[in-house]
Amino acid sequence: MNHSERFVFIAEWYDPNASLFRRYELLFYPGDGSVEMHDVKNHRTFLKRTKYDDLHLEDLFIGNKVNIFSRQLVLIDYGDQYTARQLGSRKEKTLALIKPDAISKAGEIIEMINKAGFTITKLKMMMLSRKEATDFHVDHQSRPFLNELIQFITSGPIIAMEILRDDAICEWKRLLGPANSGVARTDAPGSVRALFGTDGIRNAAHGPDSFACAAREMELFFPSSGVCGPANTAKFTDCTCCIIKPHAISEGLLGKILMAIRDAGFEISAMQMFNMDRVNVEEFYEVYKGVVSEYNEMVTEMYSGPCVAIEIQQNNPTKTFREFCGPADPKRRLSLRHISPAGAWRRQLTLQIRVELSAVAGERSYVKTAKGPQLISAAVEEEAS
Repeated sequence: MNHSERFVFIAEWYDPNASLFRRYELLFYPGDGSVEMHDVKNHRTFLKRTKYDDLHLEDLFIGNKVNIFSRQLVLIDYGDQYTARQLGSRKEKTLALIKPDAISKAGEIIEMINKAGFTITKLKMMMLSRKEATDFHVDHQSRPFLNELIQFITSGPIIAMEILRDDAICEWKRLLGPANSGVARTDAPGSVRALFGTDGIRNAAHGPDSFACAAREMELFFPSSGVCGPANTAKFTDCTCCIIKPHAISEGLLGKILMAIRDAGFEISAMQMFNMDRVNVEEFYEVYKGVVSEYNEMVTEMYSGPCVAIEIQQNNPTKTFREFCGPADPKRRLSLRHISPAGAWRRQLTLQIRVELSAVAGERSYVKTAKGPQLISAAVEEEAS
């Protein structure tokens, strides 16, 4: 690999002390994984070229948030034409929609998405109104099966995702397979619709056909105007909160964790991806400050990338989510392990799924969960071979 090759991005960082955005030129050298930063306004070097193992080439795309030595930067533009040509020519975003008939297989579908090289940049479990469903199916207004489509898409929760990769629209359509699930089982037996669909309407998942269609549909589910879009599915009763941490998301473990939760008999009633900034994370982890030595590392981890908040129903009190996470000994090779709580406190999680949480100490974990005034964290491990 050419060690002199570099990619340049314009990045912004919000300075909470000055209450303003500071702009930097971020240089990444893929040959040795080093980074360099220049202050755009003051025309001076902010960070000399330094090796940084936590930034990878696949993290570099417009709109992504990256952390450089605990400073969260938003990549807002390419810094030169070479970077734009090399990294931006084929990168696309598209909508991936898991329909009501395949919600129980969301873990498997997300696992397929990750294995196909997509990055999930937005995710939300929603319930569509009839008007929203009509707007979504605007291209089928003259079709005789329009009413059946609307009734089906509003019959239960859906999961909308914004996914990113080279040629995303085409590659997602290929992974989906033919629209009719029966045809898909013949022509594309390994596709999403072949594996999880039933027919031409109950066909598990959806993807736009063109760039214009993708832009319109993503605006419906994830409005750029800042409004919330379709309502989430949170029930706020008989539930606990599970937060899947950023490093688990970046390692492609979201699908595996969702499957493990489902297979243990728990119902996922709401789910959404969030990007938290340092100020919010420090407030969230306030109880740790000055109490545990891992406080700074915990804060940095939680805002290092997107996390996923999940509302989990616990209708069976004899099999709580806490018990499901397993014994406290982290050396035991279990599918999920429990880390003892350092203390408990009550507060509200302002991630639209509002539940009572408490603080934990312990080593790095994939999943944080809460039940009543107590909280645990858990991590996924591979079974001993």
